[in-house]
Amino acid sequence: MLVAEIIHQKITARLSPSRLDVKDESHLHAGHAGAREGGQSHFKISIVSAQFEGLTRVARQRLVNDILREELAGPIHALVMKTQTPQEAEAS
Repeated sequence: MLVAEIIHQKITARLSPSRLDVKDESHLHAGHAGAREGGQSHFKISIVSAQFEGLTRVARQRLVNDILREELAGPIHALVMKTQTPQEAEAS
């Protein structure tokens, strides 16, 4: 299974997002430290979830990092994330 699919499945299971975009940006980092042959090491994700209500930006990111703990210890070298509540997504 691709790392992007694992990310999508785990976040969907824990956060029930109304929107989730997972983008593998590994090709942009080819030849850099942490880049693996075959990619699947650098990701950009955007999550809209009501589960983020009342949480600070840092708390939201910690929650996502906890969900993806196993992947962050292994195949994921870099993870950029945007976390929003549904109300924040509507306003942007």
